[in-house]
Amino acid sequence: MIRFSHVSLNYHRATAGGSDAVALDGIDFDIPDGGFRWLTGPSGAGKTSLLRLMYLATKPTTGRIELLDTDTATLDRRATALLRRRIGVVYQDFRLLRHLTAYDNVALPLRLARRKEVQVRADVTELLRWVGLAGRLDHRPDELSGGEQQRVAIARAVITRPALLLADEPTGNLDDDQAERLMHLIRSLNRMGTTIIVATHNTGLVARHPAPSLELLDGRLVRHG
Repeated sequence: MIRFSHVSLNYHRATAGGSDAVALDGIDFDIPDGGFRWLTGPSGAGKTSLLRLMYLATKPTTGRIELLDTDTATLDRRATALLRRRIGVVYQDFRLLRHLTAYDNVALPLRLARRKEVQVRADVTELLRWVGLAGRLDHRPDELSGGEQQRVAIARAVITRPALLLADEPTGNLDDDQAERLMHLIRSLNRMGTTIIVATHNTGLVARHPAPSLELLDGRLVRHG
């Protein structure tokens, strides 16, 4: 279960005498385990701020957040790190490690979890083959196109089969065929029980894959369902 109860998030403006900027204001919603939600709204509506709260990159100014049936206000540093291991994140800017190959970027979460290397090789090779990168395993990010880097970032986020997957514009650098292939992967994970939230501006993608939406406007939740 994911539950936001009266959640607000303010950012302090760095300018002299600047007042706090309201990123999110009075957000309330529940998502059951295994749910799927689109996260929609215009640029500046608060989508990325909401995702940051969900992957524990920041704390709310007010309100209460439960993630995967855990009250995040009670977590110490170690418990926060353990909860983060159950959350996969696809960032808009990829955040790949530039000195690692595509294979090693995707393998990293499994190695941090101390998986056996034989299993790491099997899982990573199969997933990169599935996303169409079987011939690019040994390439570093600066040797890959934007779309290829996007697919590596997606593979890294899902390789551990997280309980919660958060994706910020995951199809932004993909063509229509690649976007549909990604949605098939995401839907497959969802059917296996992963709770998934996808932020997107792609109205065509939303129309082709109907699901409940969280719609934000000026930091407020204007639609849920």
